[in-house]
Amino acid sequence: MRKNIVAGNWKMNLNRNEGIKLVEDVLNLLSSNSTSEVVFSPSFVHLYKVNKMCKSIEGVSSSAQNCSASEKGTFTGEVSAEMIKSLGVEYVILGHSERRENFMETNNELKQKVDISLKNGLKVIFCCGESLSQRKNEVHFDCIKNQIEESLFHLNETEFENIIIAYEPIWAIGTGVTASTDQAQEMHQFIRDLISEKYNNEISENTSILYGGSCKPSNAKELFSQKDIDGGLIGGASLNAQDFAQIINSF
Repeated sequence: MRKNIVAGNWKMNLNRNEGIKLVEDVLNLLSSNSTSEVVFSPSFVHLYKVNKMCKSIEGVSSSAQNCSASEKGTFTGEVSAEMIKSLGVEYVILGHSERRENFMETNNELKQKVDISLKNGLKVIFCCGESLSQRKNEVHFDCIKNQIEESLFHLNETEFENIIIAYEPIWAIGTGVTASTDQAQEMHQFIRDLISEKYNNEISENTSILYGGSCKPSNAKELFSQKDIDGGLIGGASLNAQDFAQIINSF
């Protein structure tokens, strides 16, 4: 049975004290009846401390925001999957639209990152999404299909069990615009059908698919009530303890 997951992507925000306080505040606000797995994804410099705060609490874990496509070597400033795993971290986010756009990450490079992450025992939160022009030109389904097929569908069934998909319509990130519930559910169902066609229905039904486009307290409950939406990859709202906790408690 697939998990409900709410992951908070801090991006390049919060200093050490702010990050510690945010985690403490969120944990204090969580409902005792919460059925969601909570994932905090701070910057690399906070990852050790945040993971230490999380790992003794059931249903709470940490994630890196990225990793190198290389195992080790002369790559100044890069962080390897092995380094991340050595901290006891469970997840890594790969393929976020900001990485694709700002750092020109390709589907093939992300394929390499997926492989090296799984090799080192990390679970992957794999992001996919379309631009506004792609949606307007009605090629958004093709875009998502290509991203998933080229970066993930070389995996065998056992490997794919460690993949979580995060659908993030790029046109709805940081704009305040949210895909309608019907639009979000439609794409989540499309992704689940792709997985079923590639593997089988059991794997498809056991894969968590998260929504990552301006999910906030006011729309989380409606989004999470959809059949194929299993949680959210939350950006800005994850930096506010009250908002993030309310989203987590929306299930």
